Amino acid sequence: MSCSPLTSSPLKLPLSFSTQRKKLLLCRLPPATASVPLVVLHDSLDTAGIDTSLARAARESFCQQVGKMSGIDSETSITISRGADLARAALHIAAEDDSLVSHSSASLPVDAFISRLDDLSMDFCSLYMPPSNAPPEIFLDNLERYFYVHKVLTCRSGSAIMLSLIYSEMVKMLRIYGFLDFDAEIYFPHDFGSLPRGYQKQKSKMSDQPHIMTSKALLVEVLRNLKDAFWPFRYGHSGSLFLRAVHAANHIYGPSSEGESSLEIASAKAAQYRLEHGVQTTVHFGDMRRALAACERLVFLDVDFRELRDYAILLYHCGFYEECLDCLKSYETAKSCSPRRKFRSNPIEELEEDAVENLKARLNLILGEEGWNKFKIDIKTEQQEANYRSSLP
Repeated sequence: MSCSPLTSSPLKLPLSFSTQRKKLLLCRLPPATASVPLVVLHDSLDTAGIDTSLARAARESFCQQVGKMSGIDSETSITISRGADLARAALHIAAEDDSLVSHSSASLPVDAFISRLDDLSMDFCSLYMPPSNAPPEIFLDNLERYFYVHKVLTCRSGSAIMLSLIYSEMVKMLRIYGFLDFDAEIYFPHDFGSLPRGYQKQKSKMSDQPHIMTSKALLVEVLRNLKDAFWPFRYGHSGSLFLRAVHAANHIYGPSSEGESSLEIASAKAAQYRLEHGVQTTVHFGDMRRALAACERLVFLDVDFRELRDYAILLYHCGFYEECLDCLKSYETAKSCSPRRKFRSNPIEELEEDAVENLKARLNLILGEEGWNKFKIDIKTEQQEANYRSSLP
């Protein structure tokens, strides 16, 4: 019996390697996800002859920062941020992505960027610092004029999550230097077009609580933004990244129905070609390597069991079938332990769960066929050796 994956042929990175040579290292994970291989990307690149020492160092530094974050610390405001240095953690994310793209022999200068953040706070002190007896409202108004008008956002646009991080670093530094004598909080906007702003914590309202960004939530938001930006399967009828990847896997070589979008076909074919030939990704079709990196870091943060599922579908597209199946098993285990285990509450989630079951069934068939083929090869080799020995005088 012939069995093919969801595509007409397995999609493998040019940097994949045989099962016997895979030596997957594990980041430190909670017990529920401890069996998930998290350095498939780095090991694959190494096998292809691409130096990943800088990427690995950046990943390790990111993991170290996250490891400093206790359960309580992860839920504290980014203006407090005990344990982990959020600015360094975010910069180590950028450093790994930079090394994956540029293959530079020099790492991203994390310490230099940290120094620039310190200088940003000191410049405020010399240019916009209000009198010592000024009320908190004046202090925060000056801080926003300096940050958004004088120094950073002359065009009044930018990433809200990164602006929140920079803003919080300024607030923390001003507090450390003794220039801030009141408790400040940052209001993180959830609507498009608004900017983070500071306010006096003592005057906060209950309605402000959903807009307070915690330490762990900030890192998750950064990584999910990257995951969404670099997801290799950009087009599809669904807003679910997972379903887009499943959909693309089913339509690599042409439409299965008359209504299939030519743009979706082009996206799927481009994804396949990039995976097979290692071609750098365009902005319109995502980036497999950086999407994998974002997924691996999200799994390490252990914030949502569905991240395991999304990581698994990327492993499938790369031809890592055993790792994909292991990841889906970890997903099922984590889902069964989650308070949200009965979360199939809308048609999209129903489709996602059905796709997971179909993918698991397909993987079992693929791995079963691979095992049978290997068994036949071993038998043939043994027979050839026996024939050779019998022919000897």
